[in-house]
Amino acid sequence: MSALRVIAAGLATSVQDLGRFGYQRFGVPTAGALDRVAMAAANTIVGNRADTAVLEMLYLGATLEIAAESVRMACVGLGASLEVVEDGATRTIPAAESVRLKHGARARAIVGRNTMSCVVAVEGGFAQQPVMGSLSTFTRAGMGGVDGRNLVVGDLLPLARQDTEERGEVRLASLDLALPPRFRLVLGPQDDYFTAEALKTFLSETYEVTRAADRMGLRLTGTPLTHAKGFNIVSDGIASGAIQVPGDGQPIILLADRQTTGGYPKIATIASVDLPALGRVGPGTKLAFEAVSVEAAEELRRAQARVEAGWREALEPATPDKAIREDMLYGANLISGVADAWVGD
Repeated sequence: MSALRVIAAGLATSVQDLGRFGYQRFGVPTAGALDRVAMAAANTIVGNRADTAVLEMLYLGATLEIAAESVRMACVGLGASLEVVEDGATRTIPAAESVRLKHGARARAIVGRNTMSCVVAVEGGFAQQPVMGSLSTFTRAGMGGVDGRNLVVGDLLPLARQDTEERGEVRLASLDLALPPRFRLVLGPQDDYFTAEALKTFLSETYEVTRAADRMGLRLTGTPLTHAKGFNIVSDGIASGAIQVPGDGQPIILLADRQTTGGYPKIATIASVDLPALGRVGPGTKLAFEAVSVEAAEELRRAQARVEAGWREALEPATPDKAIREDMLYGANLISGVADAWVGD
């Protein structure tokens, strides 16, 4: 069997795609990759469809051994990289760059510092059966992925391909994973449950991501938001990116593994264009928000889709390992200081 063998599982590594849709009315969350942009980019780099399932790794990356003739993979995430050991040599593959590894090689994914997630895509994807139309893992229900759970040491993750062709490796140098200076959101659907001062506070101050940050959501801390009509509503549906505010006044941004209904008022919903970036934040990150109209949010998402549509044409040859990469060279602090001295005759 062609597979990836899990040598170290990381903190929480799971199979994720875009998620399963059409089942929330039955109480089934969508799940899916937190950072949809990173997933699409990694798949584009290895030659897959943008929605092919990937491995998502939270906070601490996994180490994988190649149990196939060869595998082409790419790691994408803010500050991420791949540490590869092959034929006795160790090298680092930058994020957004493909690499072809032979049988027995090992690759360790490095999740960026103060970042929640990165993804690893493999050419051809994984040979697994979808559940409700998706390979996404939803651990709370034991659904999808590998037996509905995160990967553990010793797992063999079956691959769709036994081998990959030799060709030039590529990178997506134009990929921009920077966090937006202010996360765009649409107010509501229960913004009328908050005082005018609370709305002003929410849109003018910053809120910090706490340690309670996972696939279900991000708990924030900052100036409490005052409710005008109490903090209970008749439970209604929850969209991805909805921002609930319970009785303590501290916002909770709900993500991929969120519950499908909830009884706390929702002050706003993150615009879909900025949702992937929430998979790049970690505890201690400070978030600021900006209200936009529904129409503006839709146009922002369309603009992002146009950028993604141009990625295949934007791929460029990866720099050989032994060559000096100018972008890395210019970004490095190669000297600690400069002295200007003159010695007389």
